[in-house]
Order: sequence, then C-alpha cells, then structure tokens
Amino acid sequence: MKILTSTVITIVALMFWYIFMPTIAWGFGGIFIILFLIGYALLREYLAISTFILLIFIIATAPMFHATAYNKVIGEVEISNFTDDISPVDINKIRIVDEGIAIRIGEKMLNEDTALASKATHGTFHIQKIKDELYWIAPVVYKGFFKWLHENKGTPGYIMVSATNERDAKLVQKVDGKEIHIKYQNQAFFSDNLHRHVYLNGYMTKGLTDFTLEINDDGYPYWVITLYDKKVGFAGSDATGVLLVDVQTGEMQEYSIENAPKWVDRIQPSDFIVTQLNDWGQYKKGWWNSFASQEGVLTTSAGISLVYGKDGRSYWYTGIKSSGQETGTVGFTLTDTRTKKTHFYKQAGAAERQAMGSAEGAVKNYGYNATFPILYNVSGIATYIMTLKDDAGLPKMYAFVSVHDHTIVGTGKNVKSALRAYKSALSSKGNVISVDSLVNSVKAYTVITRFARDIRNGQTLYYMQTRDEPSKVFIADSTISEEVIITKEGDAVQIAWEEGGSAFVNISYFKNMSLSLNKKTEQIKKEE
Repeated sequence: MKILTSTVITIVALMFWYIFMPTIAWGFGGIFIILFLIGYALLREYLAISTFILLIFIIATAPMFHATAYNKVIGEVEISNFTDDISPVDINKIRIVDEGIAIRIGEKMLNEDTALASKATHGTFHIQKIKDELYWIAPVVYKGFFKWLHENKGTPGYIMVSATNERDAKLVQKVDGKEIHIKYQNQAFFSDNLHRHVYLNGYMTKGLTDFTLEINDDGYPYWVITLYDKKVGFAGSDATGVLLVDVQTGEMQEYSIENAPKWVDRIQPSDFIVTQLNDWGQYKKGWWNSFASQEGVLTTSAGISLVYGKDGRSYWYTGIKSSGQETGTVGFTLTDTRTKKTHFYKQAGAAERQAMGSAEGAVKNYGYNATFPILYNVSGIATYIMTLKDDAGLPKMYAFVSVHDHTIVGTGKNVKSALRAYKSALSSKGNVISVDSLVNSVKAYTVITRFARDIRNGQTLYYMQTRDEPSKVFIADSTISEEVIITKEGDAVQIAWEEGGSAFVNISYFKNMSLSLNKKTEQIKKEE
C-alpha cells in the first residue's frame, strides 16, 4: 500500500510539473510543492515537512526581516524635472486609440473574414513604437483545442492598429511576400505551447513572464519573454534579461537587458514595477514604520500606463500618493521599460481616477466614459489626455486635464478643439500656472512658400511651408485666424508655435501681413 501511495503521489508530482511548469530554482514556490509531494510520498511526515517549508518561506521572504532589501529592488529613484524628460506634445501623435478601441477594431477585422473568424481570435493587444509611430499589436491565436488540432501549422499573422489614427489598421499575414504563421503560442497545446516549448528547451531553472508579441523594424513578429529572478527570498521578482522566440520556428535567442535589440520596448513587466515602487515607498523608513506611524509612506495610485520620453524610449507611468490618501497624488514616476531606471517628479496633483471623473463631469450631459489617461507635456504642464467614449465603446470626444489642478479641463469633438479649450482654461488660471514658462515658444515673421488644404472629418485644415523653416510643415484651421482661409503662396505672415522637434507643427498664432484689411477702432481693441 505504501508503494502504491508513493507511486500515485510521484505521478501527481510529474503531472503538476508538466502542466504548470514550475521554475526549478531557489525562490520559486513551485519547486517546493513538488518537493513536498515527493517528501510526503517517501517519508509520510506530513505535518513536520509542511511546518518546515512554511518556516523557510517566512524567514526567507517576510518584510519584517528584509525591509531594506525590498526597498532597494527598484534601484535608485532619481528626483527629476518633468519637462527635462518629456518633450512638448505633438498634436498629431497623441494616443487617442486605447486598448478597448483597438480590440473592437481587431474583432471587426477578423469577423470580416468568416473562415478565419471561425477558427481564430485575437490575443492580447500591447502598444509598441514602430519607426517612430505607435501601434497596438496583437497576435491571431487559436480559439481552442480542436481548432489547434485541426490547424496546428499556426494561426495566420497579427493585427496592428495605430494608436493615433483608428483608420490605420491592418491584418498582417505576409512579411516580405512570405506568409506568417504563429505556430508557437500560449493558446496552443503540448509541444506547440509557447511556455512549454521554452520551458522544455533549457529554461526550467529561470523565471519566465510577460509573454508579449512585438515586431521588429521589418515587420517580423517575435515573442518577447522576460527572464527574471527573485531578489528577496521567495519574493522581489526582478527582470534579468529577455528571450526572443521566433513565432514560426521556435528558435530562441537570449539577451541581457543591456544588449536587447533596440526595437524591443518591453523588458520590465508592469506588475513588477508596481510592486517594486510600492516596496520602495512602503519601506523607506523600515518595516515597523510601514504599519505603525506610516511616516512618509508612499504607494502607487490605481493604474499604470506606457508613455514615451523625448529620448524616444518608453516608460511606465504611475501616480504616487501618500498612504491613506484616496484621490490626490504627491507626484508621479516614470520607469524605463528596458533598464528600470526610475525618475520621481514631486508634483502634487490629481490621481488618474480623479482626472477621469473631471473629464466625465465636463460632458456629463452625454454620459461618456473616459479612458485611462495618458501623461503628456502640454505647454510645459503635466497633463492627462484621454478619449471619451459612449456606451458602445465608440470615441466621441477628447479631454485634457491638468495633473496639478484637475478642475482645469478642456474637451472637444476632436483633439485640436480639446487642446484649444484646455489652453484657454490654463490661461484663465494664469496667476497659478504659466503656460509658456517651461517650453520653447517660437514666433517668426516669414514668407509662405507652399500652401495646401485638406478636409478631414468635415474640418478644413491648412498646411504651409515657409521660407525660414523649410523642414517643417505648419498646420492651422480657421479658428486660429480667418485670415488663413485666403492666404496664398508668397504672402508674408507672422506665426507662432511651440517647438517640440516634430516636422509637423500646429500653429498657435497666425497673422497674414500681406492682407490690407480696414478695421474699426472697436474691432482692433476687441482683437487685442
């Protein structure tokens, strides 16, 4: 009977190993479950073994013994100036397509192909920067076991949806004229399962997480998997490198964090960063202070999002608030998604949910819902920007909300009108916030060398190039000045804009100096 029991438990342990693929290394709990089962099968000392394992776990992991170690997992947190790291917003590259909208577009694209929709669906969408443009990327994946069994050569391609233009979306099934089939994926089974394929080919002893599809600059997809270790006993998960897996062949290439290809955006998992920031804020003055007086204890606000700095690199953004504080924040952090270098910006303001409430309140008659906000630099002001959607998930309006003061809100039916409303609201609080104090505002007298117009969504936009800024295309509409309507090449103009390094620039002021218009004194005073 004892032999039979031991055999059954050993079989259970092996099944657990194959199905759940526990990391066979110190600090990972799965290995101790296996050891416990084997130990119980051999020794039958259930109570003694379980007590011993529990004791090891507590001593190795409990914050009361390792508060300083938890505090330091994030590394050095540098106090920084927001405008030094985040360049002024480029109005043409604001993220107005959130994950929910990307999912709706992806589902519509798949449903248009009845044969494909019957056997496949989309995987998780992740945002990625591709040649200076932001896209939501998601793999096409199997719907279930029988679909995989029948079509196990792989699902056809991936979906990409622009984060700045919902009309820019496509199902990519070929790269360089060759079909793409995602054979290895976590929705596949047995040896085709991505996690199991990696695990059984040399990675049983390393932590694996954050299985993300990213595409290189040529459009070829790879699975990007974070390798991680434990820094504090059985806790303190920390990225150590990245593994790239060819979606079709299963070939693997491991990289250190420093040597990962430049097109890889995500090495640091967002949940790792949130945990590490909370440990940094909670244990700054030790374990006892963290639950007794809680002096100086900080915690992250609800939610995290990915933003891009003026260096072109991606960062995890989250608000930071004092312990027990429900709405406001004492600042926010930006953490490099590759290196984990973290910057802390001490600026009291509104938490993300509070800002979403302000945006929804500004259009409460419509009952729209705000997407989770993205942080931008607008005229030197840290600003939340979000899309307002109806109950069907369709984008209807856009909102800008000041991080510093969530009562400063600008909304509009398009991004440009929302920005104008926001700048107007900022100007009305000029004694509190200086709109132009922290950005490079440029004014120039010049001559129009090229001039064109385009109608988009019922709005006429005017595009112009000038003699003195030939590398830039300036954009305006009639709300900036009615004079732009009758402007032509060769006209002398005065324009103003905020310099953010973009080739396409939205004008904030326009005056046609070649026009001779007679105005009454009252009109001149009104314009001034």
